[in-house]
Amino acid sequence: MFDKLTVRDVDVRGKRVLVRVDFNVPLAEGAVTDDTRVRAALPTLRYLIDRHARVIVVSHLGRPKGEPDPAFSLRPVRRVLARLLGRNVHFVEATVGPDVTEAVERMVDGEILMLENVRFNPGEKANDPEFAKELASLADIYVDDAFGAVHRAHASTVGVTHFLPAYAGMLLAREVETLTSMLAEPTRPFVAILGGSKVSDKFGVIDRLLDHVDTLVIGGGMCFTLLVAMGVEVGRSLVEDDWIEPAKQMIEKASARGVDLLLPVDFVVADAIAEDADTKIVGREEIPADLMGLDIGPTTVELYKDAIARARTIFWNGPMGVFELKPFETGTREVAVAVARNARAISVVGGGDSVAALKKFDAEERVTFVSTGGGASMKLLEGSKLPGLEALLDRS
Repeated sequence: MFDKLTVRDVDVRGKRVLVRVDFNVPLAEGAVTDDTRVRAALPTLRYLIDRHARVIVVSHLGRPKGEPDPAFSLRPVRRVLARLLGRNVHFVEATVGPDVTEAVERMVDGEILMLENVRFNPGEKANDPEFAKELASLADIYVDDAFGAVHRAHASTVGVTHFLPAYAGMLLAREVETLTSMLAEPTRPFVAILGGSKVSDKFGVIDRLLDHVDTLVIGGGMCFTLLVAMGVEVGRSLVEDDWIEPAKQMIEKASARGVDLLLPVDFVVADAIAEDADTKIVGREEIPADLMGLDIGPTTVELYKDAIARARTIFWNGPMGVFELKPFETGTREVAVAVARNARAISVVGGGDSVAALKKFDAEERVTFVSTGGGASMKLLEGSKLPGLEALLDRS
């Protein structure tokens, strides 16, 4: 059960509500190329507008260096939000200051105002109390609906909660409920699929998942550190030498827990990460010294698809290879399609490259839940405290 108060627990009529959203979306030539995160915030924003709140939207975008940068302006996002809401969204080219205060004072019930990128102010990432206080002064209530940012202790996620009553938005509540209940009450068999480049990024998640899953499927560059821990030669494939010993412990824990740990048995290898690379398929014991594994091979694909087909709960985070390039996309595509085709399973996809893969292979609409927060979902699953979540009002 979600143990924080939500936006549904407070009377918002006529109130100024500061809503932290995660509109950190991809841009190309000044246009939003993926509006998933904007759409995810719509239920909370519509709820507030329909109840005649004065909605002040705040978000970050990209990694500006604490000062205004047109390349990271939220103006393109404002246009998308206005289109999706079917109403005007006012915009102010600042986060705090006289222009913002004046814009807020002009608002009437049911209106929505978007502030400029909060990271244009150095006080955001520093969680500066004075900046947080000034931001909080714009509103009567704070609502955090930015699951993708709750693992950051910034001014707009933690600092403002010292000055305003703080509630969870609908997306944030659903994200936390979905991910925590997946571990607490999974329908079995529970299969977790992890990929990506580095085992160091996922070690905490793997360690915790081993206490809950029946099968753990590993792909991507991270698998090579585990293979080296098993004594396999992997050529020029990515290996984190400092994580070989922890990888051995991971393998031992899987065995002790009775978890079926699936590692690739063959690979697509090449001498370069390139569209025109010469590729070949080799067994995992046969990777040439001058080549590197860049995707799982066909035998591994069938092994993984079989495990996915038998699952009744699926968690997937991370690609099986360099799926952005056609020579190395097959493994990730086949995993994405297998997850989507298993209609009997509860399937949860944990943000980042996995979501991009779902979109690329037209599988997004057929999974149960897609998380908007890659880093935050990983932190939550490994059992870490999320500062932005901890700062919200408790239900009891």
